[in-house]
Order: sequence, then structure tokens, then C-alpha cells
Amino acid sequence: MVRREKSNYIIQSVAHALDVLEEFRDETEELGVTELSKKLKIHKNNDFRILATLQSRNYMEQNRSNDNYRLGIKCLELGQTFIHQRGLLKQARPILQELAETTGETSYISILRGNEVVYLDAVETSSTVRVISRVGLHMPIHATAAGKALVCFNSDDELRKLFAGELPRFEKATRIDVDDLIKEIALVRERGYATDLEEFEKGLRCIGAPVRDYTRKVIGAVSVSGPAHRLSDESIATVIGPELDRAGKALSARLGFRE
Repeated sequence: MVRREKSNYIIQSVAHALDVLEEFRDETEELGVTELSKKLKIHKNNDFRILATLQSRNYMEQNRSNDNYRLGIKCLELGQTFIHQRGLLKQARPILQELAETTGETSYISILRGNEVVYLDAVETSSTVRVISRVGLHMPIHATAAGKALVCFNSDDELRKLFAGELPRFEKATRIDVDDLIKEIALVRERGYATDLEEFEKGLRCIGAPVRDYTRKVIGAVSVSGPAHRLSDESIATVIGPELDRAGKALSARLGFRE
């Protein structure tokens, strides 16, 4: 089978939209439709449709005093997300390595995307018995330690909106009652770590802690996962849980968080 060049898959309209965005660089703050059309050699009608589409998604905004266009708030949000994720991954790596060594379990860094937990990176344990890596997976908030840690500073009202509707049950231990979840998440704030006691997968336990940055917002979670027989209630309460609390606070400090 002959592999086609990536250039063969380019969607021209998307490329034109990116061309429009990339014209707003350096000292260029605003541009009009006619000026953009000339610069990019795009028909004025097509240029206007691209700008209207970008504006509808807040990637562009229009100056009503002169009808010129400028970058919208969504561009800033994407840039901030890029900075946070790169900074988070870079700073998290040594913390994850230390966690894997001290706990003997696979460690993870994850973020919240919409109503799901996304695992970005992991350091695997050296143990021959280990869990399958979750990197790249999208997991439910209510049934994972990382998910509970990521929302532990949300208000009760925010949590009720987040958990509105019927919560799926994955195992017998899955918490699906919203009031019970809110009480458990309040406990996460007090002790510094969350647990998943075979709530998503039987035989698997996880412990997670929130990561906050200089804005004081939770931007990620560190966690470890391992077989239930290794992560006993006693080891979680006396060793693993406090270790996750320490790791979460250490990574938060690296990202500029101050108590």
C-alpha cells in the first residue's frame, strides 16, 4: 500500500482560515476584509465568510467603529492552554518519576477536558504486575480518583450541574448518588487526595491529588494506579494518600501556587 503525502489531505478552506489567523502577528492588531483579501489573494466574499465563521467561534472579533477584525479571546485561551500543558508536563515528569519509585505503582498526570479526565503522561512501575497505561484515555470524573481531585475545589452547585443526569455505573462500588459524591469530594479537599476503590474497574485502585497553578485554579491531577491487593485501605491512609498529597502540593509549588 502506497502511503499518500499529508499534503494530499489538506482541506483548503481550513488552510485559508489558518492563513487569516496568522496574518495577525507582530504589530498587526486589526485588518479589514479588503486588506486581508489582497494580502492572502482570497476572494473578498470567501474572506468574509471565513471571518464570520471565526467570529462566531470567538477566534475573531470585529471593531464596530471601523468594521476591522482582530483576534478574539479564544486565541488567548488556546495559547494559555498550550503554555499550561507544556509547563505542566515538563514540571510533572520528575514528580511522576518520584511517585512511581516511592509508591511502587504507575503514576499519571491528567487534565480535565469538558466532562472527562484525559491522561497526558505516565511513569510505569518496575513491578511485573502493573495496570495497563491510561495515557490518552478519556475517563469519567465520578469514577476516577483523578477526576474527583480535578473538581475538588468546585462549589456544590457547580458539582450538581456537572453531575446532572444519570451517572453511569461501571462497577458495584461506583458512586452514582450525587449527594454521596459531593460529600466524598468535600473530604478530598480536607485530606488532600481522592480515591477510586475499584469504582471504575474491579481489582484496580487509584489515588489522586489536585495540582494548582499561580492562578490558584486546579489545572491537573497527579495519581497512581495499582492492583487492589497492593493498595490496601491501610497503605492508602498511611503511605500512598499522604504521598499523593505531598506530590500534588510539590507540583503546584513548581507552577507558582502559594498557599
